[in-house]
Parts: sequence; C-alpha cells; structure tokens
Amino acid sequence: MDKVLMLRDFAPLVGVVALLAIGGWVLTTWLRVKHGYPLEGGWGQAIYPQTNSETTERVKLLTAENAQLRAELGSVKDRLATIERIVTDRSFGLDQEIEKLRGPAN
Repeated sequence: MDKVLMLRDFAPLVGVVALLAIGGWVLTTWLRVKHGYPLEGGWGQAIYPQTNSETTERVKLLTAENAQLRAELGSVKDRLATIERIVTDRSFGLDQEIEKLRGPAN
C-alpha cells in the first residue's frame, strides 16, 4: 500500500520532467529549423540536408580557396626552410663574428 502512495506522490513530478524534456526537444528542433540547420536523426545523420545551388557553389569556392591557401602555405614553408638553412649555415655565423670584431661602423 505504501508503494502505491509513493508512486501517486511522484507521478506529477515524473509527468513534469517528461513534459519539460519534450518541450526542450521541440524548442531545440524549432530553433534548428528557424536558423537553417539540417535536422538530424538518432545517429547524427542528416534527415533533410540542405543542398541547393547556392550551398553547392559556396562549397566549390571554399574548396578552391582552401587549395590556394595550402599551396601558398607550402611555398612559405619552403622559403622559411631556406632562410633557416642560411641562418644556421656556418659561413653566415662566421661573417657575423667577423663583423662584430671589426667594431661599429663610423
């Protein structure tokens, strides 16, 4: 008998928690749709992915820009490696030491 009374006392609390969870899910879904995010299924896959011509064009432009930036970064790395090789070269250090021994230029 005590268990039935205890369940009756906690039933409204369980109902309120369930309603809050459902309301939060509905609010989250509404916000995602309102702001253009694709809806997701239970495993994270997109239910209705938004693929229109504008999105496709944007992906193409970003891919081209990414390739250009990677090429530029590669050339900058090559230049930096060359500069490091020059600076760490023994003859460069020797030239610097000779200039220091000569003293300040007048």
